[in-house]
Amino acid sequence: MTQGSESVRFAEGTTGTVLHHFERWARDTPEAPALIAAPQHPVTYAVLDARANRLAHHLLARGLPPGGLVAIGTTRHDEIVVCILAVLKAGGSYAVVDAETPRTGRRQLAALEAFAPFALLTHSPHRAALDTATGLRAIRTDDDATEIAARPGYAPDLAETPDGRALRAAGRAAVLFTASTEPRPVPVGHSVLLAAHSGWTELARPTPQDRHLITARPDVTAFAAGWTRALCTGGALVVPPVASWRTEHSHQIRTAVEGQQVTVLHTDPAGIAALVIDGPRPTAADRRSGPRPLRSLRLATVTGDRLHLDELDALHTRLRPGVRILDIYGLTETAGAGTCFELPRLPAPVAEPERLSLLGTPFAGCQVHVRGGEIHLTPPGGGDPIPTGDLGVLRPDGLLEYAGRIRDRIPLHGGSFDPHPVEAAIRTHPGVGAALVGLVDGVGKDGKPRLVAYVSPPPGDPAWDASAPLPEVYGLRNHLAGVVLKEQTPTILVRLRALPRKRGGQEDRSALPLPTQPASEQPAPHGSKFARTAAHAADPDGGRVVAAGCLTIVLAFITLALTNVVWPGSTDLSAVPYPWAALFFLLYVAESLAFGAGLAFLFTGYRLIERRERGRRPGRIRAVHLAASYLLLAWWPQDNAYRLAAKQDWPLQALLVYTFNIPLMIAGLVVAVHLARKPYSPFDFEDRT
Repeated sequence: MTQGSESVRFAEGTTGTVLHHFERWARDTPEAPALIAAPQHPVTYAVLDARANRLAHHLLARGLPPGGLVAIGTTRHDEIVVCILAVLKAGGSYAVVDAETPRTGRRQLAALEAFAPFALLTHSPHRAALDTATGLRAIRTDDDATEIAARPGYAPDLAETPDGRALRAAGRAAVLFTASTEPRPVPVGHSVLLAAHSGWTELARPTPQDRHLITARPDVTAFAAGWTRALCTGGALVVPPVASWRTEHSHQIRTAVEGQQVTVLHTDPAGIAALVIDGPRPTAADRRSGPRPLRSLRLATVTGDRLHLDELDALHTRLRPGVRILDIYGLTETAGAGTCFELPRLPAPVAEPERLSLLGTPFAGCQVHVRGGEIHLTPPGGGDPIPTGDLGVLRPDGLLEYAGRIRDRIPLHGGSFDPHPVEAAIRTHPGVGAALVGLVDGVGKDGKPRLVAYVSPPPGDPAWDASAPLPEVYGLRNHLAGVVLKEQTPTILVRLRALPRKRGGQEDRSALPLPTQPASEQPAPHGSKFARTAAHAADPDGGRVVAAGCLTIVLAFITLALTNVVWPGSTDLSAVPYPWAALFFLLYVAESLAFGAGLAFLFTGYRLIERRERGRRPGRIRAVHLAASYLLLAWWPQDNAYRLAAKQDWPLQALLVYTFNIPLMIAGLVVAVHLARKPYSPFDFEDRT
């Protein structure tokens, strides 16, 4: 063992804890990497064990009682792991608080008061930020006293002390926090922590060669209870050098995964999408045999919130063949263990994978019950079933299907309804990647509550049609017609770049913005006169269209008046008998109107097309604009020129054909290709960011 510190090992009572597994690997593979914050200087199991021993002695010297709770608040993940191990070695229990967001950290410390914490382990820069004025003592991990505690003989062998400091499997190991807006502390015993670790081990089959990366913040259950997946199986835990990994900075995580050859990734739905779906897109050749994103991965576990079947399929499409993707559903009370689903378990293809979110089957040692529609989880290792607050259905194939959350039910007309089926139906629209439905007060003209749909586009993956237009509320209502009850159909639509999520990865309905555009809320059948009128009234380009119409009339009169000036005699109808003369005169009026409309569209149409074709290449928009303009402009000069041209004047006839007819064909082809690739839709509307 390096650094010459005394071992804080327990002669008895540790075999029923995760600490026993860590200490066994520290004894058997002391030189193996345990923590990797920088590739040049990994922390070995021996060094990590020695650092934890020194800090454990220091805690005992400060008077940590058996089972005493120690809060841990620092931004350095390697120090957090050292503190967790030290507290367990000293016979205490730990709680990791958020030092990166002091406001959240202070709320967590305040919530811990009911557990009478012994002290706060922190760094000097974080002590003032986390000070709650409660009198909780702060022990700095960078204090010189820690080094004094490392001196030989400073503390006796803990196994020889009167109380023995033996860890009792039934005792409290940690206090974990829920990821809600107001964090709730949940005590977790040694037996639950060990059973959850055993369930994960059986499910993921980790090896000592694995390198794990957890993107969750250290106070979230995925990390606070998930460190055992790496350090209790002989693997290495890749930690950020300073602060937590940020999903919005996915390139840093991707660089760490590829640079450190991470084999097991633990993340949430937004994290896996940012790393895999929004990453560099492979070419068609790459998908067959070339490189794919995160090639070192063999396993990805997704916790915090559910994945839908179409999302799982898109992830498998992007990652190399053979990578396992586990969608995990669990509770803080069960240390993150619960149920698991992976796509190969699906017994048969489904018609609408966008609708389904399957939670799968229980972990080893867990049980699932559905009582009154609510999911109950039995903790790993046994115990009373815990109500989750989530709704579920046990399918005939033995898989648990997610069916919504009780707290999300929406009051309506003296009753309530579950928005999950409505949200699932919205997700089947090709332009929607995620959807939430909520009841918002005071947004209608009459002040009554309105159902609002919040949608976001799918991540940019070839498996999803990311170019499809997001719906406008009329199109959305038509999409839901016959599938969702009329009174449960949203009347207002808000588009977001991404739905807000909580710290643990769960969608956050409380953070949804208030809608600001209620003008388009009135329902109307698609294509009806009322729908067209209401859509025009809500169209921000309505004024531009009216101006273009007025300009068309003025230009048409000018064009008709100038016809005989530009082409003398081309409109002479003196030799044409009635009623044919009147018909030809109407033709000349129509040509003038078309020419006037073409001029008006030439000057005003580009902006109209650009707004409705947002995201298209400017060159394509300009080509369609000019083609449509030419289709209107060409008829007036073409028809007049043909009337004045002699039928046997072949050079002039050829010139007219190649000046007018061929360009008209090309213009029609340009418009046809544009419409075939993306049919006109009233569903486009502007982003709200």
